[in-house]
Amino acid sequence: MNNPKLQQKLTATIIAAHGRHYLAEADGRKLQCVTRGKKTNVAVGDIVQITTTSNDQGVIDKIEERSTLLYRSDQYKSKLLAANLTQLFIVVATEPGFADDLVSRSLVAAEAAGIKAHLILNKTDVEAALPRTRERVAAYGSLGYPVHEVSATARPEEAVAILQPLMAGQSSILIGQSGMGKSSLINLLVPDADIAVREISAALDTGKHTTTFTRLYQLPELGAGTAIIDSPGFQEFGLYHLTEGMLERAFVEFAPYLGHCKFYNCRHLIEPQCAVLAAVAEGKIARMRHTLYGQLLHESSQTLY
Repeated sequence: MNNPKLQQKLTATIIAAHGRHYLAEADGRKLQCVTRGKKTNVAVGDIVQITTTSNDQGVIDKIEERSTLLYRSDQYKSKLLAANLTQLFIVVATEPGFADDLVSRSLVAAEAAGIKAHLILNKTDVEAALPRTRERVAAYGSLGYPVHEVSATARPEEAVAILQPLMAGQSSILIGQSGMGKSSLINLLVPDADIAVREISAALDTGKHTTTFTRLYQLPELGAGTAIIDSPGFQEFGLYHLTEGMLERAFVEFAPYLGHCKFYNCRHLIEPQCAVLAAVAEGKIARMRHTLYGQLLHESSQTLY
């Protein structure tokens, strides 16, 4: 006979995902969850309705409407990164070198998703590389993206003092290439993060691959709704899912020129009397960013799903 106590309906937040297995949290209670059928459209940060099947297991019945959804995609499929985010922090460092391509793609993804983007420049104690790195990061600061300088290992208290107020009451994701010190920052911002990772790994049975899944830490002590999401370090950020219209609007520096081209359907690539191309020629739009725009436009035409 079914124990009716086990068949509870709960509202929960997805705090980790690995394959088709999810970990949800409801009022401090963690539940291993699966979806009905073969659906895999659940993201970390999703608010879901669950029917419990035991004290620590359940089935996801419904995903509540999302305020935002961040994802990346290649030619064949898309990968959900996180839902209901309010801001994204791209972690770069003085060393090892970071890829401008990845930073710009992350910024475009944030703009397209309606998420506020920041940059964190870590390892500012590596003084030899600091002036050149500052110069590179200033290109993004000039577009209106805030840049926060920290050193997670040399000046941890200062890093917390700078970043913690930015996180309060927000749902933030930290992304970056491997080696940027993102894990050190997470460990400063999230007390006992390493313990939580071990618990999640055990619950999702990920074995030793503790860094291959995205996970959410709820920090109510910083204010209601405060969450920090840590994503695996990745080297590529495909944006094949973005349409032409979404792309031109996701490059914030294009905004003053949109609607001023000779042709209403201008793609801003080779067309005559294009206001965007004129701005590139005059140095008002960085050539590196316009080149990426062309690359993303090409990618968006190659989608097979």
